[in-house]
Amino acid sequence: MRAICRIGDVEPGGVTRVEVDGCPALAVFNIDGTIYVTDDKCTHAQASLSEGSVEGDVVECPFHGGKFHIPTGEPRARPVKKQLRTYEVRIVGGEVMIDDEAGG
Repeated sequence: MRAICRIGDVEPGGVTRVEVDGCPALAVFNIDGTIYVTDDKCTHAQASLSEGSVEGDVVECPFHGGKFHIPTGEPRARPVKKQLRTYEVRIVGGEVMIDDEAGG
């Protein structure tokens, strides 16, 4: 497990881009007080998902409108076909920790 940010860095209903040595850029989402972490890069067009719009538990890519289910990384709308990598998250002492060996 490694710390990637503090829980307070992500507004409720929001998303924050995080860069950590040895990892691709990450998107950290706060959905109803639950923190989720995915790769930040869309699997379709290489766009930054942290710049997309979040509605409920779905993020929409800012380039072509593809959508992903944030908790699972599953595609929800075309043109996205490939699942987004997700990470196991733990909150320890206010720090968002991920297991970067696990995930979808």
